[in-house]
Order: sequence, then structure tokens, then C-alpha cells
Amino acid sequence: MNELSSTLTILSAMVTPVALILASGQLILTTSQRLSRVIERCRKLSKELEDISTQPNTDTERQHLLFDQLGRAVRRSRLLQSALATLYISLSLFVATSISLALVAVTGFAYAWVPIALGLVGAGLLFFSSIALILESRAALNAVRLEMRFALQIGERLASDGITNRGQPKNEI
Repeated sequence: MNELSSTLTILSAMVTPVALILASGQLILTTSQRLSRVIERCRKLSKELEDISTQPNTDTERQHLLFDQLGRAVRRSRLLQSALATLYISLSLFVATSISLALVAVTGFAYAWVPIALGLVGAGLLFFSSIALILESRAALNAVRLEMRFALQIGERLASDGITNRGQPKNEI
């Protein structure tokens, strides 16, 4: 009976990192999706910037906004790539933690510090990637705010032009 109890204790300890493995996997999935969206955004902004730059009457305000937005998207993609790489490493460390728990049990607990070290490093990297994801979310929010502010300024300008031109005859061809 003592052997069964020992086996169950070891298996329970090996399963504990599974929660962190699942969390890392979910973060990897959502971070990959976010990175894909940011890459598509970069491509769209590059195309818009290229299109607006080739037009004879270039809207410099719009051109500056697009260039700024492209820079912000590049920064976001770098943060996401860093977070994604860190998440993959932490996932690997959590799997190694689970395996090392079994190996320590087989070797008679001679190296009990190994799974502890692996788990701590994995948790630290998970924390680091979470910080990178928070920074990326803030960068995304700031980019949207800047774009909305620009859209509101254009709308206000168009509205004030419409008010000042009211009552004047339209030039018809």
C-alpha cells in the first residue's frame, strides 16, 4: 500500500505543472492570433502609405498618421513575438518540470532542486510574457485612440466646412 501511495504522490506532483502548461498553451494560441492580426495591419498600413505617397495631392496629415501607425504596429509585433517566444520556452520548461519530477522520484530524490528550478524559471518567463502582452495591449489601445482622434478632427473639419459653405450655391458642371 505504501508503494501505491508513493506512486500517487509522484503522479500528482507530475500533473501539477499541467495547469501551467494549459495556461501557456492558451496564451500561445491567443498571442499567435494577435500577432497575425498585427502583421495584417502592418501590410495594410504599408499598402495605404504606398498608395497615398504616389498620389499627386498627398494628404500629409494622413501620411504622417499612417507612418506613425505603422511604427506602432511594428512595435506591437515585436512585443508579441517576444511574448510568443517566451511562452514557448516557459511551456517547454513546464513539460521539463513534469518529466524531471518523475526522474527525481526514480533516482530517489537526489536532485529535488531540478524540478523546483525548472518550475520557477518557467513561472518567471510566464510572468515576463504577461508583462509583454500587457504592454502590447496598451500600445494597441494608444494606436486606436490616436486614429480615432484623427478621425474626429477630420469629421470636425468637414462639419465646420459644411456649416460655412451652407447657403452658397454649389458649382455644378
